This record gives sequence, structure tokens and C-alpha cells, in this order.
Amino acid sequence: MTPQTLLHHVDTGLPWAERLSTDPAYTLERAYADALAVRALRVARGEHPLGYKVGFTNRSIWPVYNVYAPIWGTVYDSTVVFCEGEGRLSLDHTSEPRIEPEAVFGFRAAPAADASIADLFDALDWVAPGFEIVQSHLAGWKFDAPDTVADGGLHARLLVGRRVPVRDIAADAVGLDAALAGSGVTLARDGEALDQGKGAAVLDGPVQALWHFVQAHRACPGAPPLQAGDIVTTGTWTDAWAVAPGQTWHGAFDAPLSALTLRLE
Repeated sequence: MTPQTLLHHVDTGLPWAERLSTDPAYTLERAYADALAVRALRVARGEHPLGYKVGFTNRSIWPVYNVYAPIWGTVYDSTVVFCEGEGRLSLDHTSEPRIEPEAVFGFRAAPAADASIADLFDALDWVAPGFEIVQSHLAGWKFDAPDTVADGGLHARLLVGRRVPVRDIAADAVGLDAALAGSGVTLARDGEALDQGKGAAVLDGPVQALWHFVQAHRACPGAPPLQAGDIVTTGTWTDAWAVAPGQTWHGAFDAPLSALTLRLE
């Protein structure tokens, strides 16, 4: 598929006919090149990248989805909504959408080259609870890693909750890492609790997942540099659950994050 065709599937929600990865030559490097070409098309038509999503940081779901390492994709002003605890997202033109409770970070500065975790803390502004709506344009969520990258990192929508300055949580990266790794969430649909998870599920903690992303992103040929104002959502604390319009989802996050409610349309 061309980048134009990939974008058409994003716009319409139409499924792919087959995996790109059936071609052994379709590598992760090619998939990232295609994803960046789709990003360029979206920018050209007026969408503004707000940052990134990191996927498959939760090791417990690797065998479920047959993807055994993190991947990443771009998020846009057309796909991200900010709120103070309750928000709405549309599922229009999504493909087999699912929900994931996550921790979202905001940068106040670009992280230094070869940033240590301490350097990463210096570059951060805030952290917030989030719900990412992920999607698969391959039926039944059956894919290999290059397919997920070409499919925009499986990103569809992102709701970002109340933002807390990281320096209100901890004085350094070690403290922030510990606070978020030890935090938990209970995920509920229409008042029924369905799943529980911990921040430690994502590469031992959201700060660790973010650090992994910063290094992987810098190593990707053609990837635009991280900059002040970028946001990054760092992966699901639970399994991903199927969603439908009309549902209300609630994430009861432990401190230092706060509760988040999402109404789907």
C-alpha cells in the first residue's frame, strides 16, 4: 500500500485486505518510513502533530498480540482531546476500536541528546491520566509488528485528563518513576469494573517506557526531533477492551494521577 492508501483507510475506517508483513521485505524500517510519509500527508492537509503514542510497552499482552517490543506513532490535534476529568470522543470511522488506560507526559523542553532518566525529568512539564482509543485495520487484531507501525501505531483517539506538574509529585526522576510505577487503575464500563492494572506493567513504569521511546525515536531515520510542547502517551496498564458508541468508561487511577471518565459517541 502507498502512504495515500494507508491514509485513506485511516479516514474511512475500512479494513486492510491483507497484512503488509506477508512480504518478508516489509521490515520495521520500511513501516516507519511509511508512517512518517502518512504524517507528512496529514500535515500537508492541515493537521498538526501534538506528539506521540507508544504501544506494546505492557509485556503481559505481547503474546496476545504477537508483538514483542514497543512501537510508536504520531498523535494529532484532530485525534487528541484535553479535559479536567471527564470528556467525550467520537468513534466515527474507527476500525475495531479498543480502550487503554495510560499515563501521558508533556514536555517543557526537548530532551538532551542521549538523555539519562535524570535529563528526561528535567525536560518534563506534566503527567496526566489518559484513555487511548486504539484500532486495527486488520480483522481480529491479527498482525505483526511492521503492520502496527504502518497502521499509525494503532492510534485512533486520545483523551488526556487533569495534568499535574511532575515537580509537584517528585523532586527527581527516581521519585517520579517510583510514584507512577506504584500507581494502579481500575477500569470500568458503564459502572461495571472489568480490569485492574499497575503503572509498573509498562516496561516497569511509565517513566521507563518514556525513556525507551525517547531513545527509539531518536534512532529512527527521518523522525522529527522531540520539542517543547510534545505529549507522549506511554502504553496501557491493562488489556485493551473493545468499545462502542454510547458507553461510559471510567478509570479510577491512584495518586498521583486522578480519575478519568470517557463518554463515547
